[in-house]
Amino acid sequence: MVLFPVALMLFALVMERVENRLRKLLEPDEEVQQYLDRATNAEVSDLTKLGLPAAAARTRRRRTSGDTMDVAQAS
Repeated sequence: MVLFPVALMLFALVMERVENRLRKLLEPDEEVQQYLDRATNAEVSDLTKLGLPAAAARTRRRRTSGDTMDVAQAS
């Protein structure tokens, strides 16, 4: 009988630690936040298709090569 409250408290403490770790993993990095702030419609579309690392790399390549997209191409 006495073990149940102790086990429940231990479980709650473990779950709190798991929640804190997950929260840290899910917070967007500064680089991700900047990418989302500057992204065009086409870049957001790439993000949903390819995932963040591939879309960010593709955007970097595009910006370093000097290709800029028109508004007509982005929509």
